[in-house]
Amino acid sequence: MGSLETSWATLPEARSPVLHLSHPTAGECQTVWKLSSLAWTDALSLPQYLEESAYLTTVPLAKDGVMTNWILTDKTLPPDQRPILCSCETFRKRTFLSDTGGNLSENIIHGVASVFCDPVLRRRGYGSRLMRELAEILRTFQAETTKSIGSVLYSDIGKKFYADLGWHPFPINTHIELDPSAAPDAPRATQLLPGNLERLCEEDEAMIRKELTSTSTTGKTRMVLVPDLDHMLWHHKKEEFVCEKLFGKKPQIKGAIVGQAGNRVWAIWTHRFYGDPESASSENTLYILRLVIENQATTGIRDAEQSERQVEQMKAILQAAQGEAAEWKLHRVMMWDPTPLVLELVGRTRIQHRRIEREHEGIASLLWYGEGSGKEDTLEWLGNEKYGWC
Repeated sequence: MGSLETSWATLPEARSPVLHLSHPTAGECQTVWKLSSLAWTDALSLPQYLEESAYLTTVPLAKDGVMTNWILTDKTLPPDQRPILCSCETFRKRTFLSDTGGNLSENIIHGVASVFCDPVLRRRGYGSRLMRELAEILRTFQAETTKSIGSVLYSDIGKKFYADLGWHPFPINTHIELDPSAAPDAPRATQLLPGNLERLCEEDEAMIRKELTSTSTTGKTRMVLVPDLDHMLWHHKKEEFVCEKLFGKKPQIKGAIVGQAGNRVWAIWTHRFYGDPESASSENTLYILRLVIENQATTGIRDAEQSERQVEQMKAILQAAQGEAAEWKLHRVMMWDPTPLVLELVGRTRIQHRRIEREHEGIASLLWYGEGSGKEDTLEWLGNEKYGWC
């Protein structure tokens, strides 16, 4: 492309008709990853990050064309000789939609991730151009047999930029944070190992289907990104790659479960290292990807015995997560989108925690192609938990 100093000055304007979205070649992917390493290497070195980026194209929720790479570039120039003005990835995700009468359909939504523009090219409108083009393409992209009802993303630059481009930020983006703790006297929860997850994800999906076939109590359409095994495996493959590089070993414990079938509580989690594992100031986190409480009374009415049992179960799950975070020297446990029942149970465990409303990072945003406004006045986005982020 020539020297940066001479080539940037001659690049097309963001509104130019010569710009379009394309899929990068293998060589261009390397360029994209080198650029994005400025923001997302986390605890890895640059060579490790480049290796991880290539590896994550081969894992569940990415392989076989489920993930797609995009670049904004000049269509008059040949591949590997064209500028990369902005880039992103999309993930095709299974989604359940249920109308007010409980009529359930399975659709697709495209998750947008890793939107990145070279810092020297920012404020020229390339990011906006990419997202506007993408918004139109995703209406029909990979929707030959299943309807696309929208696109989701999780903004780390606040609410306004993507909202102006059509991705409406949902108003509540809450999470709970807990500190790591060994808690040797904790009530015992059973560890979840990799082989336990497929069955639990299938049972979770069956429970969601059952819930969504009931009449809506709010008069709104309900939407759920299906928390299937592929979502969990994407996070786990990422954590395993990183932990192998940092520690020479993989996390074997993928969550915790307590109780008898039909009355269980379980959590599936992942380890995330944003910085040096030895640094006391890092934001290294154990994320609870998905929390499931079986036998929830949809009316909110539970007998006293069930209520107390669920409090003890929640305590066991949270303390198991705190223990896992302590074991891996992670500095916090985080659980996204706690429901009113979860907030009640967590409060009654008397485990110290912080309830935080995110205003700038991880802002769940939706571009809607379906019926209605796609905003919170007509749509409930259920289970907006960390598993959906990628």
